[in-house]
Amino acid sequence: MTILLWCLFIAVILPFIAKIPVAYAMKRLGSYDNNHPREQQAKLTGFGARALAAHQNSFESLIIFSVAILTATTTQTIGSDIQQLAIIYVIARVSYNILYLYNISTARSIVWFISLFCSLTIIWQCIP
Repeated sequence: MTILLWCLFIAVILPFIAKIPVAYAMKRLGSYDNNHPREQQAKLTGFGARALAAHQNSFESLIIFSVAILTATTTQTIGSDIQQLAIIYVIARVSYNILYLYNISTARSIVWFISLFCSLTIIWQCIP
């Protein structure tokens, strides 16, 4: 179970790590507007817009993965397959953010699907 909890912890901090390039892009617009950050983010283009999308998608993906890990722990379905899927999920999500920043769309879509597949498969394996 420790591996699952570590993977969940990493997944929880990934959206906040993904915010760093967004903040950098916002600062490049002149300065980081902490009073109206969403208005400033709406003006981002190119790298900044991709960074924002990756940041937002990190939260979206976290919802499904969190449910998967909590389902596995509450049903005590914690085999090596589930642990491997959780590790693959984390690797896919880190890769997803990097690929999004570098505008490599096809590979990004593939790793997005891999991360979704991992989460759904974890839940599926918990169904008796």
